[in-house]
Amino acid sequence: MHIVIDGYNLIRQSSHLADLDSKDLQAGREALVDALAAYKKIKAFSITVVFDGTAAPPGMPRRDRIKGIELCFSRPGESADAVIKRMARNQREKLLVVSSDREIADYAAAQGAGIIKADEFEQRIMMARLLETKGTSENEASAGWIPTTKKSGPARRLPKRQRRMRRKISKL
Repeated sequence: MHIVIDGYNLIRQSSHLADLDSKDLQAGREALVDALAAYKKIKAFSITVVFDGTAAPPGMPRRDRIKGIELCFSRPGESADAVIKRMARNQREKLLVVSSDREIADYAAAQGAGIIKADEFEQRIMMARLLETKGTSENEASAGWIPTTKKSGPARRLPKRQRRMRRKISKL
């Protein structure tokens, strides 16, 4: 699975990263990359963060790889949203898009990509890092109450698209 993140959307949805971002834009980007690099050590997903190119540091290449995280700055005159939409159109089911932007989420979902809101993804990053420091696996942490009786009656299955999206998100 390939995770594509709307960089500034995630930074500005996060209380911790938003504070850094308000003081220094580069510090916010670096803190995001550090958090994602730590998450990548736990979960070996391919991660791409897309930023608007108008706020790119001078002399910064359009594409870069830092600590195993691919950074992508949009071209001048192009928004990060357009880049994410293009990636969703090309990769479809292989993609999980992290954004709280409704337009991006709707477009990516229509293309078959998985969607998760920025604040929910940040919680999953923090939970994975917390579990790693405690040495507990996610399966042990999520093992809770197990029903003792089997349900009877007609099965209430979600539509196939929603089941796929749940599977993608559960892997995080």
